Amino acid sequence: MRRTRHIATFGLAAVIAASLPLHAPAATLQVAAGANDLQAVLDRAAEGDEITLAAGSHRGPLRIGHRLTLTGAAGASITGDGQSSVITVAAPGTIIRGLAIKGSGHSLERMDSGIYVEDTAHDTLIENNEIEGNLFGVYLHGSANTIVRHNSIIGLRATRAGGTGNGVSVWNAPGAKVIDNEFRYGRDGVFAITSRNNVFSGNRFSDLRFAVHFMYTNDSEISGNVSARNIIGYAMMFSKALVVKDNVSDHDRDRGMLFNAANGSQISGNSVIGGLQPAERWATAENRGADEGVPQADTSAATLASGARPGPEKCVFIYNTNNNRISDNWFEACEIGVHFTAGSEGNDIRGNAFVNNASQIKYVGTRHLDWSKNGRGNYWSDNPAFDLNGDGVADTAYRPNDLIDRVLWTAPAAKVLINSPAVQVIRWAQAQFPAILPGGVVDSHPLMSPPARRTAAEGKAR
Repeated sequence: MRRTRHIATFGLAAVIAASLPLHAPAATLQVAAGANDLQAVLDRAAEGDEITLAAGSHRGPLRIGHRLTLTGAAGASITGDGQSSVITVAAPGTIIRGLAIKGSGHSLERMDSGIYVEDTAHDTLIENNEIEGNLFGVYLHGSANTIVRHNSIIGLRATRAGGTGNGVSVWNAPGAKVIDNEFRYGRDGVFAITSRNNVFSGNRFSDLRFAVHFMYTNDSEISGNVSARNIIGYAMMFSKALVVKDNVSDHDRDRGMLFNAANGSQISGNSVIGGLQPAERWATAENRGADEGVPQADTSAATLASGARPGPEKCVFIYNTNNNRISDNWFEACEIGVHFTAGSEGNDIRGNAFVNNASQIKYVGTRHLDWSKNGRGNYWSDNPAFDLNGDGVADTAYRPNDLIDRVLWTAPAAKVLINSPAVQVIRWAQAQFPAILPGGVVDSHPLMSPPARRTAAEGKAR
């Protein structure tokens, strides 16, 4: 049976030395707030012991060198010395639960973190903690199969973005999972690099640079997350065989989703919502603070007077990205629905909804691309088509761009001529003689109705 031992705050080391045999069976150790040497408790505890910290402040930094469970009663906190990581985990199977963790150092070179998990500490579980004000929240440095779930991770604010760390950093940690956490402030919510077989699901992100940022991370899943008010929602770079599904980007500033050399992936059921809509929680610069590196609201007089907030310039940016299935996504109210270029023609794009974007597509290329397959294309809100046979597919093809669009992309100053009679004649001629249209996107089987749109609540529920 598990035994319970109560550790007094005075004469702590002596009590431990007298009462803890080297191979004691698993026990629960109760540690009062203000204990002089919490590290001694960790070092002398037996393999598998559970150490419970009482409410109040406990002193770090700490290092867990063998398998333990470190938990906290309500109100228990561990504060670092501001010079290193608050908790360093070196033992596999460690559990850290129910603690407020703060006070790491600020060295990017040392990767100072609230919780730093070394490569020897595979199968670690970090759950139900409040990790706030650290350079990195949690750093998984090679720790395979570690789980980070149900935590609140709030990063640094009063610094430039380049001087902050990520909420969770994953380096070469195959099988690691980051699930159902809340992220705010810092650089990126989740940053994964040189890893594989990871799952990032059900998280909520706000006031960051990127919500989720992938570099050289393969065979992984990003699902059911919600990104709001970040600079970019989801950035997938130099990665392959990803499943990116059922995520929401809600008024991220520049781009909802970005794919750069992300190949052979399934991208489905995602929603990117932009535009100027009534603000719910988008505050002005006065009550958000003017922290450099944190996305700031549009504080123009007209915007503030209307109670509106900005949305992304581009719902999706696709660069040098191929062999993906992009289906059943919702892209709404952005300046550009999809901007794709640099050899990104080899994708299967169908079943998506392009709704009320100023420009549905910006394609920088000369090839003719058909965004439909097996008689199913995409939904376009500006397509004035008919469906006489009632099969749900428009009777005529849809072309989102024409020669004038191409001129405006290459020579933006030409916008002053957009309403001139000459431009109108060119557009009329293209409509009458489609053969003179330039290369670009055509949807041969445009849909008459859109797929269902995923909401932020649904994203979190998943």
